Amino acid sequence: MRIPHDIIIKPIITEESMNEMAYKKYTFKVDRRANKSEIKKAVEKIFDVKVEKVNTINMLGKEKRMGVHVGRRPSWKKAIVTLTEDSKEIEFFEGM
Repeated sequence: MRIPHDIIIKPIITEESMNEMAYKKYTFKVDRRANKSEIKKAVEKIFDVKVEKVNTINMLGKEKRMGVHVGRRPSWKKAIVTLTEDSKEIEFFEGM
C-alpha cells in the first residue's frame, strides 16, 4: 500500500460539499490510480475515523482556449467519503 498522504491530495471545499458535511459526507481530491479500498484506508489512518462508504467520480479536465490555441486542464478523481454514525467528525473541516 502507498503512503496515505499520497492518496488523499486535498479536501474540496464548495458550498455543496459543506452542506453534505451535516450528513457526515466529506469530499476529497484523490490520486487517479487509487481505488475505493485504498481511499478508505487512507482516510481512516489520516483522520482516525470509521468510513462506511466511498463513492468515486472521474472528473474530465475542461478544455480551455487562448485565441486559436486549444488546451486541456488535467483530469482528476474526486472521492465522497461517508462516515459511520458512531464515528467522530473530521476536525479539519470544523473551522470552515
